[in-house]
Amino acid sequence: MTPEIGIFGGSGFHAFLDDAETVEVGTEWGPPSAPVTVADVDGVGVAFLPRHGVRHELPPHRVNYRANVDAMRRLGVHTLVAPFAAGSLRPEIRPGDFVVVDQLVDRTWGRADTFHDHFDDGPRHVSLADPYTPRVRRALLDAGRAVGATLHDGGTVVVVNGPRFSTRAESAWHRRAGWHVVNMTQYPEAALAREAGLDFGGIALVTDYDTGLDGDPDVPPVSQDEVFEVFRGNVDRVRALLFAAVADLARR
Repeated sequence: MTPEIGIFGGSGFHAFLDDAETVEVGTEWGPPSAPVTVADVDGVGVAFLPRHGVRHELPPHRVNYRANVDAMRRLGVHTLVAPFAAGSLRPEIRPGDFVVVDQLVDRTWGRADTFHDHFDDGPRHVSLADPYTPRVRRALLDAGRAVGATLHDGGTVVVVNGPRFSTRAESAWHRRAGWHVVNMTQYPEAALAREAGLDFGGIALVTDYDTGLDGDPDVPPVSQDEVFEVFRGNVDRVRALLFAAVADLARR
């Protein structure tokens, strides 16, 4: 079947669909991170791709984002949903919460972040004023409420290059700027989806407090083990939320 909805898996989320067909998709940008799996979810075709590879072998700065987005476009999806692990920069956003983000700040470097490497056919400048499509955000919010998740409607994700976590000074800077969560993969996914003409939505599963909380010495800086442990403990909720969103996204 031709999938309508594409989903990127992230840290701790490497499989999603049961009884799925594996599809090898070639792109002019090289192979995507892994073969795409496609399945019917309540009558809706869904394609799933783990952005870090099937064994999490690709660090965030080495993901072939162009190939991943282009593979979804070639399969025929019209909407991309990108769940992601994130560190909280605000005390009211707690580990285990979800944030349906509406803005991003790019602090990455060295990543191929456009399909337009030349302007032979004229200039190609897209607007990224609003990186996240409102219809996708609404569907994710409705799905989160339906499965009983603790949700935050809106927030800015600052995207760092990784694979290291932030210094205390960097994290303090991000908090002073008023940003809400920190992640390593939302850029350039959002920009490439916009160039590809795909609706795009991002939902953060908060796994930690980044470098801790101001004034609370009992909250330690994030560790890799903490991120994976929190995500593993919540992967069923992530799956339930995405399943609930699929039918809604196909209708909207």
